[in-house]
Amino acid sequence: MKIESVAVHVLRHPLPTPFAFSQGWVTHRSATLVEITTDTGVTGWGEAFAQGLEAPQIAAAAIEHSLTPMLLDADPMDTEVIWHAMVNRTRDFGRTGSVVAAISAVDIALWDIAGKTLGQPVYRLLGGAFRKRVRPYATGFYRLRGPGEAERLAEEALAHFESGFRIMKVKLGFGVDDDVAVMRAVARALQGKGCTLMVDTNHAYGRAQALRLGRALEEFDLRWYEEPVAPDDVAGYREMREKLAMPIAGGENAHLASGFLPFLTAGALDVAQPDIGSCGGFTAARHIAALAQAHGVAVNPHVWGSAVAQAASLHLLAALPVAHHSLAAEEPILEYDRSDHPFRNALVDQPLRMDNGWVAIPERPGLGIEVDREVVARYRIG
Repeated sequence: MKIESVAVHVLRHPLPTPFAFSQGWVTHRSATLVEITTDTGVTGWGEAFAQGLEAPQIAAAAIEHSLTPMLLDADPMDTEVIWHAMVNRTRDFGRTGSVVAAISAVDIALWDIAGKTLGQPVYRLLGGAFRKRVRPYATGFYRLRGPGEAERLAEEALAHFESGFRIMKVKLGFGVDDDVAVMRAVARALQGKGCTLMVDTNHAYGRAQALRLGRALEEFDLRWYEEPVAPDDVAGYREMREKLAMPIAGGENAHLASGFLPFLTAGALDVAQPDIGSCGGFTAARHIAALAQAHGVAVNPHVWGSAVAQAASLHLLAALPVAHHSLAAEEPILEYDRSDHPFRNALVDQPLRMDNGWVAIPERPGLGIEVDREVVARYRIG
């Protein structure tokens, strides 16, 4: 079997109501999808994670101009061999960011092809399922104006609860005092409802402010405090972990095992959060998970992409061991983006669904999804 063609689909759609996280305003939802077709007619799909402020054309250009020439006529079943070839080819101008996201998209598509060829879901090729369903947590709490939205965000928390979510991640990073006001309003709204909260500041603060916020939030018994400082501030992460009671999480902006190694060796993380559309795909996620396991650090993937990335994340979640084995071990959970995303549910035949508080792992071969080409055509640009 050989790779016959590589097609890149850049999807983009303006949001009727822009929203903000700490780093800026999201005015469009975007995705960079890759479609790899073999000479046997098997097609695999992958996705490069487009950060909220990232132009999806960047990863697309890397796929088209750097990766495609080396993929044509290669055997798609050689996932590890192809992955190393891509990393080595781009080492001098890649190693992080959109180039590694491009590699991620290709790698996901190759695993999709492998699963379809062998008639197996990807999680089985990764070594089997530690779990066949996962708890989802609601990601949302974005701003429509900026600071001063505590009461509206408390109402949003109730809406997530009514939709079945019992775990929620609150976006902060709009000033320490405003952040504390938001958390108190959310906690009041959910009081007595048995909900677990996490926070994510998207590295809005330096160490002093991040530490001040963390100490103010210790009363809420958070599952984790995500991206408290800049993504490359290893010493800052370690300081947060040493001085705060709640677990410290990060890694959505880290790439390859080499990007996680400094955090793990420094004892700077409680929860590593590789994004499968950004860290290097399934192949890199396996490397990262093994490295984290050796350091006793939990892995809980980040995902904020379309239905393709969500499906890939579910397979990764199925195949992740717990960091600390016990009869009541804390299991990884699925990030369930609740923000406006026009080509999330409509993009595939079996979109993400929560049933009685759980999301099932796809059982069909490959990623377990079929992409709707009409939806791709509707949102494709360029």
